Amino acid sequence: MESNFKSGFIAVVGRPNVGKSTLINQLIKQKIVIISDKPQTTRNRVRCVVNRPDVQMVFIDTPGFHKPKNLLGEQLNKTVESTLREVDAVIFMVDASSGIGRGDSYLASELEGIKTPIILVLNKTDLISQDEFNAQLELAKQLGEYEGILGVSSLDGANFETLIDKIILFLPYGPKYYPDNIVTDQPERFIISEFIREKILELTREEIPHSVAVVVEKIDASRKDNLINVSAIIYVERNSQKGIIIGKDGQMIKEIGEKARKDIENLLGSQIFLELWVKVKKDWKRDRISLKEMGY
Repeated sequence: MESNFKSGFIAVVGRPNVGKSTLINQLIKQKIVIISDKPQTTRNRVRCVVNRPDVQMVFIDTPGFHKPKNLLGEQLNKTVESTLREVDAVIFMVDASSGIGRGDSYLASELEGIKTPIILVLNKTDLISQDEFNAQLELAKQLGEYEGILGVSSLDGANFETLIDKIILFLPYGPKYYPDNIVTDQPERFIISEFIREKILELTREEIPHSVAVVVEKIDASRKDNLINVSAIIYVERNSQKGIIIGKDGQMIKEIGEKARKDIENLLGSQIFLELWVKVKKDWKRDRISLKEMGY
């Protein structure tokens, strides 16, 4: 490896729904991290790799930092905190379209003791006027001291090159951590389970999205019809939630399967046969053993 090659890890942090996952999917030019308007969509630390001729950037998508209400929430915050201690740079993202608020100020205070370089990014600039952006920029300057403040649009990639140039300044010289053909460190089973969970978040409301976990039980390519058989269990906390996921005459789970199948086939590069099962595991979010079994 040439001595002028840079490599490093960059954490992307922010409140839920500010656009962290959309940013990373845009950077790697592939859908790996799921997206939803529901809080706590991202539950795991996901590393995604961006390669340039002279640099390898490993972006880490983190759960939205929030005030936890249960053991799962505490685990998500711990994931964020541990990530901040292990990276070379931090992107602190806020939603410029909804305005900088108390949640952003709370996270800014949590970041005050971090010695890692922090870049403050105002996302969703495509949704606001220049005057509105300027007003949010002034508010952003009051959040703390940062290595840079800039606006981007995760949706269309506006100003990404400026952001990347800024990040590279803080990365050390070093080797590649991942081969060129690797875009994420997560196994296929995890990504597939997330695609299924994303469709549940999209199609359901109220308490259902927060009470669902998905575990892929099997990926089997031995079928004679050249289909890959994928079998997954959707866990919920209540019998009533199981009924909602299945839906009248099985219509809801059928729609979840149809929508998830498209993303899974794009990931695997093959047609699949998807089997979904729904099981009740009471109060799994509050049980340490259940959380471990589900990968949290």
